[in-house]
Amino acid sequence: MSDGDKDKRGMLARLFRRGEAPQSQPKVPPPQAEAPQDDTPPSTPETAPPPAPRRSWWQRLKEGLARTSSSLGLGITELFSKRRLDAATLEDLEDILIQADLGIETAARITRSIAEGRYDKSIDPEEVKAVLAREVEAVLAPVARPLAVDADRKPFVILMVGVNGSGKTTTIGKLAAKFRAEGRKVMLAAGDTFRAAAIEQLKVWGERTGARVIAREQGADAAGLAFDALTEARATGTDVLLVDTAGRLQNKAGLMAELEKVVRVMKKIDETAPHAVLLVLDATTGQNAVSQVEIFGKTAGVTGLVMTKLDGTARGGILVSIAAKFGLPVHFIGVGEGVDDLEPFTARDFARAIAGLE
Repeated sequence: MSDGDKDKRGMLARLFRRGEAPQSQPKVPPPQAEAPQDDTPPSTPETAPPPAPRRSWWQRLKEGLARTSSSLGLGITELFSKRRLDAATLEDLEDILIQADLGIETAARITRSIAEGRYDKSIDPEEVKAVLAREVEAVLAPVARPLAVDADRKPFVILMVGVNGSGKTTTIGKLAAKFRAEGRKVMLAAGDTFRAAAIEQLKVWGERTGARVIAREQGADAAGLAFDALTEARATGTDVLLVDTAGRLQNKAGLMAELEKVVRVMKKIDETAPHAVLLVLDATTGQNAVSQVEIFGKTAGVTGLVMTKLDGTARGGILVSIAAKFGLPVHFIGVGEGVDDLEPFTARDFARAIAGLE
């Protein structure tokens, strides 16, 4: 051992005897190679595209009546672009209007109006469309009436009728949403006990709108359900009771008997009920809608109309024909499946949309 090592060991021994153990030096890890710098900016979550702006009611209505307006517009343009207004032209125009389901009376009225002061003269197609819109509005204006809910009648009972597939149950849900938005207490009665799907659909609308739903098993007595619903609606201070019904036209006698029984049992509780009977019409059915108004008018005493499915495949002219023939109030029209796609009927907007005017 060298003298240096001896001195070092002696020094360590003296430190231990004095209780001063030397502090160990921390081990320094060997240097590591630096990770290569990544100049790529940190990834950010993809930004969702902004939602498409919601179309206005006017835009949706125009699109919904596009089938009728385009048919009329094309026919009028072809007819009046090269011909003077003579008897043959007026006859062709009347045919175009009838084919658009406007009805014979309305078609004759429009052709007479166009002929006044213009006979044997050239006429611009846009002028014809303007006259068309004005005359259609004149037919529709008297029937464009809002549904008035009498707050003194509590609950205000609305009986909903219409054939299966017309959108009746969906319309009930949309009306429930509107009444709830107005702060009213609403109850729904699943009176179409013939179809399990209708019962379940109404329960879904009840959950969406916060409306109480009175339902029974499929095949239950519809009149008994209506009686129970009205009894409970009165007991719970409900403002509006919407009663769904079956829409089977295969057996008109059976349908009539069932609806009459529903009305009869409700009158045992409130002799003024139902306070409104709304017929839901599918705009795609064309002339079949006329016979539905006749059947349900006799069966249930229809007080007002709702027209649905004005969604671009509709034959919207039929509403003009029905208004001219029956004069029943038109309360609402629908242009889609959304809650906001059911709006009060406005004669001017409807007439201008049919004529293809802005």
